[in-house]
Amino acid sequence: MSKVLITIFGATGDLAKRKLYPSLYRLYKSGVLEEDFAVIGTARRPWTKEMYEDVVHESISSLIENEEDAKTFASHFYYQAHDVNDSEHYETLRELSNELGEKYDTDHNKVFFLAMAPEFFGTIASHLKSEHITDGKGYERLIIEKPFGTSLATAEKLNDDLSKAFSEDQIYRIDHYLGKEMIQNIFAIRFTNFVFEKIWNRDFIDNIQITFAESIGVEDRGGYYDHSGALKDMVQNHILQVLSLLAMDKPKTYHSKDILAEKIKALQSIKIPTTEEVKEDFVRGQYVENDFNGQHFVSYRDESQVDPESTTETFASGAFFVNNGRFNDVPFFFRTGKRMTEKGTRINIIFKKEDSIFGPDQKLQQNVLTIYIQPTEGFSFLMNGKEVGKDFNIGEIKLDFRHDAAILGNSPEAYEKLIYDVLKGDGSNFTHWDELKASWTLIDKIVDVWSKNEVPLYDYKAGTMGPKASFDLLEKYDTEWNWTPDEWYKERNL
Repeated sequence: MSKVLITIFGATGDLAKRKLYPSLYRLYKSGVLEEDFAVIGTARRPWTKEMYEDVVHESISSLIENEEDAKTFASHFYYQAHDVNDSEHYETLRELSNELGEKYDTDHNKVFFLAMAPEFFGTIASHLKSEHITDGKGYERLIIEKPFGTSLATAEKLNDDLSKAFSEDQIYRIDHYLGKEMIQNIFAIRFTNFVFEKIWNRDFIDNIQITFAESIGVEDRGGYYDHSGALKDMVQNHILQVLSLLAMDKPKTYHSKDILAEKIKALQSIKIPTTEEVKEDFVRGQYVENDFNGQHFVSYRDESQVDPESTTETFASGAFFVNNGRFNDVPFFFRTGKRMTEKGTRINIIFKKEDSIFGPDQKLQQNVLTIYIQPTEGFSFLMNGKEVGKDFNIGEIKLDFRHDAAILGNSPEAYEKLIYDVLKGDGSNFTHWDELKASWTLIDKIVDVWSKNEVPLYDYKAGTMGPKASFDLLEKYDTEWNWTPDEWYKERNL
């Protein structure tokens, strides 16, 4: 059971309604939160406590099994209209915090969730300290949402602002992908299976492929996305975080301190490409209009709030190299983009080719371990075996496991798991400043080359898996993308 006062800045926003309140309710139902907790919601809107309770109740409506239980949960929520730039508002917030801390016996434990635009993070953190809302008597933890800066320089400025009020071990930079079941399962697959741990290195692995594909376009985020792009929106955080879990050495223990140490070393070991290597090993693309699967999709430049002359990439692909001994010279291929064939996140571990003793007619498939992250969750392993029959013919066998939908329905949602980790003080699944610094140092180099338009911005048709240049990149390394959902549609003339 956690005794805690949680303050949510941006309490009227979409994130709070869709993710935070349902996650807190699940923690309440599971007993992690019981009676000794309270939540203060702050935002500009002039809501009352009753209005706020109604919003919270509505946001958890699909999870309610006991109406009285839900009402009791919502009664723990309090609202204060708040201007983040007004010092007097923080004085009122301090008074309410002290009052609720005593009423709910929270032992001075405080969690602050900044579900707002990043430009307010430093201001809020500064006021929390200057107005003595943080008092050092219990644990005090700050949760912030990405983006954590838009470059190394802006990330350093943000980190400096936060560090004046909170220490690094109090700052939890949340990346919801790290709370997903199969992302966390990477640890189990790697470090509990003798067969994989012993071959998880350059002697046996040919390449690793990471795909974060989205079938949607920019939707109503055109204004934001046109100033970000796929590289900053997905690669700098999600993809590099996943890469660190795949490339890291085995930690001494399954403890946040040891895990973070190995993740940081892995990210710091990624080779910073030269300008020529950026031109050779990284591909940017932008989707154009296309008829796909019975639908017509407009080009990116025709989307709402997007500059008609935009050179922002909606697709990014490339090859990273981790010089840490374990993976020297092994390419980590990645691709991510909007308006791709299917929504899907998966990792393919491609093992090296085996010399055949069975002659040229018996084609051997490379062993492939696939980790499915979404929309399905599970893993598969592709291997060779004899086909049934009187002749000796080799065929591929796929060992496939997917989590049961009923089990997944009862598993913790990503935000639930991550908030639970914050309450425990476990930073394993959050981004440390040293990781952030390493990732921005790498991404800034690619951005610098791309921003000068020194490489082509390739077109790719909406509904495809990216520009041809992305496929050509893997051919250069004598391999190919393992996951090709677009082939299924091509075979059916869709």
